[in-house]
Amino acid sequence: MGGLLSELGKKIAERWLSLLVLPGAMFLAVLFAAYELRHKRWYDVGSVPGRLDQRADALAASGARVAVFLLLFLLGAAAFGLLAQALGSLLERLWLAVDWQGWPSPLRVVAGRRVGRRQARYAQRRDELGRARALAHVSASATPGDAMDTALRRLERIGAEVPARPTWMGDRLHAAETRLRRDLGLELAVIWPPLWLDAPDTTRTEITAAREDLTRATTLAGWGILYFVVGALWWPGFVILAVVIFTAWRRGRSAVDAYAALVEAAARLHASTLAQHLGLPQVGPVARDDGLALTAYLTRGEVPVAPPPPP
Repeated sequence: MGGLLSELGKKIAERWLSLLVLPGAMFLAVLFAAYELRHKRWYDVGSVPGRLDQRADALAASGARVAVFLLLFLLGAAAFGLLAQALGSLLERLWLAVDWQGWPSPLRVVAGRRVGRRQARYAQRRDELGRARALAHVSASATPGDAMDTALRRLERIGAEVPARPTWMGDRLHAAETRLRRDLGLELAVIWPPLWLDAPDTTRTEITAAREDLTRATTLAGWGILYFVVGALWWPGFVILAVVIFTAWRRGRSAVDAYAALVEAAARLHASTLAQHLGLPQVGPVARDDGLALTAYLTRGEVPVAPPPPP
């Protein structure tokens, strides 16, 4: 037990160091440079090491000062790391917009208008795809087929299904829920907890990795927001902010796409096994009636009646 606790403590310390302290230390270093240079001498980066040496010489006169400085530096780095994670969690709620209809009134109104615009654009792109398909059916040349592929890509840039949330990331998750409900009668929010417990380790590992990628992307965006403080002191900080936010946004889109695809695939692959483990009369791949029965059982405890055997 002692060895297990020791190994667990090492892993926690490593994650604490890599997730909080190291990014926080980099942020504090950039913040120190911004404080020293300000806007007027924004270009004089080469003078920062000399100024840091002067501050270090003042601290070196007392060992107690060095110890206190290191302690405060580590605590400050960890505090900024926690703040970045908190901002990342807030950004995740905005990016996914699962509960956008419950947001405060100004945000809810803006989000609703954006949903309306996205739905109008989706309808327009869907009409373009319909025209391209009609043209491809009546023409044997390759050009109509290329036009159909282009129209399909333009439609998918808006969403895989009719938009219901103000962001692409939110609609990507909503599309997985919509397809499972329409095709298989499965309510993802209802079946997911037992399905997750019943899924094999390989499935849970892949989904967990995709979810962690999304968390890392939102945390990176949280660090980008913190660089606004750097930009207020030293204008190149705004360039860092823009690059970090854009990188986090691109990584977030990729992570959400992978996560939604894996969740939908897991539901389609393992819903049948879950129904069997629950003792429901279901054999083979889940059809829509089976999905409705599984959802009803998990929601209200309604056990479907098995059909009588053939005579």
